[in-house]
Amino acid sequence: MKPKNLTIEMGPLSFTAQSIFFKKRKHLETALFFSKKKRKKKEPASPNWKFQTSRPFGCSPTQPPAAPLDPLSALAMQPGGGGGAIRVLNVAEKPSVAKAVAQILSRGSMQSRAGRSQYNRVFEFNYAIHGQVCRMLVTSVTGHLMELEFEDRFRRWHSCDPADLFHTPVRKSVPQDKQAIKQTLEEEARRCQWLVLWLDCDREGENIAYEVIEVCTGANSHLNIWRARFSALIDREIHESVQRLGRSNKLFADAVDARQEIDLRIGASFTRFQTMLLKDAFVIDVTGDGRNLVLSYGPCQFPTLGFIVERFWEIQAHEPEEFWTINCTHTSDEGTASFGWIRGHLFDYPCAVVLYEMCVEEPMATVQNVRNQEKLKYPPYPLSTLELQKRASRYFRMSSEHTMKVAEELYQAGFISYPRTETDNFSPNTDLHAIVREQVEHPVWGAYAHRLLTPEERLWRNPSNGGHDDKAHPPIHPTKFSRGESNWSPDHNKLYELVVRHFLACCSQPAVGAETTVEIDIAGEQFTASGRVVLAKNYLDVYRFDSWGGTLLPTYNIGQQFVPTTLTLDSGVTRPPPLLAEADLLSCMDKAGIGTDATMHDHIKKLLDRCYATKDENTRFSPTNLGEALVMGYDEMGYELWKPYLRSMMEADMKSVSIGTKSKSEVLESCLQQMKACFLDARVNKAKLLDAMGTFFARSSRPINETQNPVEAVRPCAACHESEMVLKQRQTGEFMVGCRSYPQCRNVVWLPGFISEASVTNQVCPICTPGPVYKIQFKFRRRDIPPNFDVDHLGCVGGCDDILKELMEISRFGSRSQAATPARGRQTPNGARQGPPRQDLHTNIRPVGQLNNENPSVMHSQGFRSTHTQNPSNASDAGQVLCTSCGEPCILRIANTDANRGRKFYKCQDPGCGFFKWEDELENAMPGGRRGRGSSRQAPASASAGRRGGAQARGRRGRGRNADGGMFVSATGDTVSGCCFTCGDPSHFANACPNRR
Repeated sequence: MKPKNLTIEMGPLSFTAQSIFFKKRKHLETALFFSKKKRKKKEPASPNWKFQTSRPFGCSPTQPPAAPLDPLSALAMQPGGGGGAIRVLNVAEKPSVAKAVAQILSRGSMQSRAGRSQYNRVFEFNYAIHGQVCRMLVTSVTGHLMELEFEDRFRRWHSCDPADLFHTPVRKSVPQDKQAIKQTLEEEARRCQWLVLWLDCDREGENIAYEVIEVCTGANSHLNIWRARFSALIDREIHESVQRLGRSNKLFADAVDARQEIDLRIGASFTRFQTMLLKDAFVIDVTGDGRNLVLSYGPCQFPTLGFIVERFWEIQAHEPEEFWTINCTHTSDEGTASFGWIRGHLFDYPCAVVLYEMCVEEPMATVQNVRNQEKLKYPPYPLSTLELQKRASRYFRMSSEHTMKVAEELYQAGFISYPRTETDNFSPNTDLHAIVREQVEHPVWGAYAHRLLTPEERLWRNPSNGGHDDKAHPPIHPTKFSRGESNWSPDHNKLYELVVRHFLACCSQPAVGAETTVEIDIAGEQFTASGRVVLAKNYLDVYRFDSWGGTLLPTYNIGQQFVPTTLTLDSGVTRPPPLLAEADLLSCMDKAGIGTDATMHDHIKKLLDRCYATKDENTRFSPTNLGEALVMGYDEMGYELWKPYLRSMMEADMKSVSIGTKSKSEVLESCLQQMKACFLDARVNKAKLLDAMGTFFARSSRPINETQNPVEAVRPCAACHESEMVLKQRQTGEFMVGCRSYPQCRNVVWLPGFISEASVTNQVCPICTPGPVYKIQFKFRRRDIPPNFDVDHLGCVGGCDDILKELMEISRFGSRSQAATPARGRQTPNGARQGPPRQDLHTNIRPVGQLNNENPSVMHSQGFRSTHTQNPSNASDAGQVLCTSCGEPCILRIANTDANRGRKFYKCQDPGCGFFKWEDELENAMPGGRRGRGSSRQAPASASAGRRGGAQARGRRGRGRNADGGMFVSATGDTVSGCCFTCGDPSHFANACPNRR
C-alpha cells in the first residue's frame, strides 16, 4: 500500500512526512528519517538552529524568515533522536514567574531543588509538548543577567578625560553578584537539549533572552532554542504558549543594546564633567553629605527635569493682569440660568464700562436660539501602562514608581495581565466575555458585570481601538477573580479595583445625555447658557472615577424676552498655569517620546533621588535650586540639552533598529557623534554653568578639580586602604601621585621635577603589590637629565623601577649640573628634600636599631626612601648631635606643622626621652657651623659621614678632589664635591664602590 501524505501541525510550525497513520514508535522514527532526508535535498541542513529566526508574534516583517522548524523535527536532530524524554531548560525573568509557570504546567506536582543561587530554585516535572514527553527544568534569572560597563581602566572617575568615554571600550558581562545564577544556567544547560525562554515579551525581555542564550550556549552549543510568548500568568496563556513556541527577536535585543550603550556613554561623560567641575566649587548641601554628591546627567532624566523647570519659569515670568467681564443671571419658576458673555473678558476697562452701560440702559434680553442635542460621553480606551500611571496618580495620588511596583506584584500573583504595555486595543481573538464572567461574583461590581453579559440590557459594546499596539502584550486587564487578598495593602486593592472597573467600563456603552444651549441678546451683546441632563449613565455606573454632571436649564423659546435678574460687571486677574502634576509630567514625556512606558517612572524617581526636584502632597513638581541651576547653565550655553528634541530622535532611532530599518552600529555612530560635539562645546562654555550655579550657591574654598586636567588612578592607597593614588599635576608643573582622599589622607609620591609629560597607561605591573599598579608613561626634559637616560620611559611607582628611583635621587640635587652621573644600580644617595616635606610613597619611620652598616639607607618595602627621617648612627662622628639625657645619637626629622613646615629638628631615638632641638638653633650656636655642612674641609671617611655628605651635598659649590688629587665632574663637566654614598670614601663615587652590592 502506497503511503499517503500526512501533514502534522505543530502550533505555528509544521513539516510534511511520507507516512501512514503510525501507531508504533518504530514507524514514527521511520517518518522522521524520511522527513530529514527530504530536507537535505531541499536546503542545506544545519545541526544548530539556535539563531535561526522564524517570524514570531511581534517580529518585523522585514526580518528574513528562517526554515520552518517544529519540536518533533528538532527532536530528530538530537543524539538518539526520538528516543526517550528530552530535557528542556526553561528560564523565566523572575523567581516568582518561574514558580508560577512550573505550578501551572505541572498542575502543582513538581519537585523543587536549590540552585547555585539561594533565590533562584530549579523546578522539575514531566510535561508533554505535542505528545512528546519532556523533562522540564524551570529556573530563573533576576532581570538583566549582564551589565554593560567600561573596562576596568576607565571605570574610575579620574581615570581619563570624560570626553574619552564616548569611544572607550565597553564590555557586557555577568557581574559578580549574579555569578551564581550563571553557574546554575551553565550546569543545567549542559544536560539539556532544548532551551525555552519565558522572558517578558518586550524589548527588554528579548535583550535578557539573548543574555541567557549567550551563557547557555557557551556551556552547550547544541541547544535548540525556543521562545515562549505570554501576557498573563494564567493556565490558558501558559499552556497555549508552550504549545506554540517561536523564536527570539534579535532586532529587539539590538535596540536595547544600542540604548544601553548610548545612555552609558552620555550619562557617564556628562555626570563626571559636571560633578568634578561643580562639587568642589560650590557649597552644595542638598543630601547632607557633600563629599559624596553626584550631579548625574541622563539623556532622559534631564529633558524630564526640563519640563519641570520650564513650567516653573512660566509661573515665575507670569505677570498678573486685570480683566473685566459682564455676567448675567435669570431666575424663573423652573430655576436659575447663568449666562456668560460671548466675548469672554476684556482687558480694556473703559471699553468694558461702555459696553456694560449700554446693557444697563437697554436690559431687555431676547432669546435668539435654543439648541437641544444628544451628547455621548465615551468610555476610556483599554488600559495601557501610561494610562495606568496617570490615572493612579489622579485618583489615588500614587506615584508612578509605586504604581508600577504594586502592578508588578499583582501580575506576578496572577491577578492582572502584564503591566508594561503600550497596547490600548484588544485582539479580536480575545475572549472578553470570559474575562467579564469571572467578575460576576464580586460583591461590589458583580451586579454590573452580570448586566453587561445580559443581552436584554444592551449594555455591551466592544472596546474602542486606541491606535497603539506594541505587538507584544494586550492591554492591562484582570486575569483572576479576587474579593481582596489577606496580604494585600490598600494600594493593592485600589489598583486591582481600577484595573477591573476600567476593563468593565471599556466594554460598556457610552453615557447618554441631553444638552441644551440658549443664546440671548442684550443691547447687541451676546450671552450663552448651557445645561445638561444625563439620560443613561451606562459605563458611569461602574467607572466611579469619571463624573458627567450638569445643570438643568429652565425652558426658553426663540423670541422670548425677559429682564435679567442680575447684570454685573465683574473683574478678575489672570493666573499662571499650575505646577506640573505627575500625570501631566507623564503626558509631556509621552508626547515628546522621552523614555518608554516601562521606564518613565524610573526617570521621575531619579530626579527626586538626585534632589533636582521635589513633589508636594498634591503630586506637583517644583525644581530645586540645584536642578534649576543646571538647566539654567545649559540653557545659557545655547545648547538645549534639557529639551526633549535630542532624546526624541534617539528614541525614534531605537524603534528603527527594532524594526530593522537601521542597524545598531549606524545609530550608535550618529547619536554619539552628535552628543560628543555637544559635550565638547559645553566644556568650552563651562563658565556659564559656573555662573548659573553661582546664582544659587555660595562659592567654596575647596580647590576645583578641573576636568580639563584629569587625574588618573595609579594604584590603591596603601595608607588609608580606602581610596586610590592618582596622578596629578600641580600648578607649578610638577607631577605627583597622591591619595584622592586628601586632606584626610596625605599619602603622596613626589615624582622627578624634570618631567614634561606623564600619563597612566593600561599596563599593570606584574611585580608590585597591592595591585593593580598601573605603569606611567613619562617624558623627561632632555636638558635636565644625564645623557645616558632616555627621554621617554615607561615606569612604575610601586618600587620595582630602578631607573625611576635613580632619576628621583638625581632630582633631589636640583639639576644635572649639580649631580654626578648616576649609575643604574640599586644603591642611591639618601638625602632629605629641601622645602616642604615630601614622601616617596608613604611615611614609614623605622627605629635606628633596625639599621646596619650593610644597608645604611632607610628603604621601604616599595623601594623608595622616606624623606621624613635621617638617621646618623655613629655618635662619635664630628657634627653628630647627641642627646643630652642619654647620650645616644639623635634623629633628624622635618616638621610638618603649619607654623614650622619644612623646618628640621633633632629628636632622641628613645620614645620616653623628651630631648628636642631645632637644627637652625644649633647652627646659630656654633660659630663655624656644623662640620660637614657647607664646609670645604674633608669629612671623616665613615659611613655616617658619607651619608650626611650625601644628604647635605646640595648647594655645594666647592671643587671636589679625590685622594689622588683627581677631580670629579658631572655629566655637564661641572666639578662636584662629595664622597661615596655606600662607604663614605671620598676617593670614589658609589658607582665604582668595591663594596657595592
